[in-house]
Amino acid sequence: MKHPIYKVRSVKVTAPHTLSVGFDDGTEQTIDFRPVLGGQLYGPLRELSVFNRVRIDPEVHTLVWPNGADFDPALLHDWPQHAQALAERAREWESQPTPF
Repeated sequence: MKHPIYKVRSVKVTAPHTLSVGFDDGTEQTIDFRPVLGGQLYGPLRELSVFNRVRIDPEVHTLVWPNGADFDPALLHDWPQHAQALAERAREWESQPTPF
């Protein structure tokens, strides 16, 4: 089974925790990340000073943050199909005890 490969070409903060993400196929998604910002990796992004430091990694062409958080470009490209499941998973992450 082939999995489409997309590259993030542009990113712009449009509102708190919301990004406009442009892809190499000419499409764009406006994504509100608030529902998925849970757990050890994505939880720190709730802090706007961290979230707004998003950048495009030049090697893997996806969004990355200083704490190591990132998202697969295909997931970002098809965000509407995945948003609900990701939000449910974030709620699960929040209910997990921290390992340390």
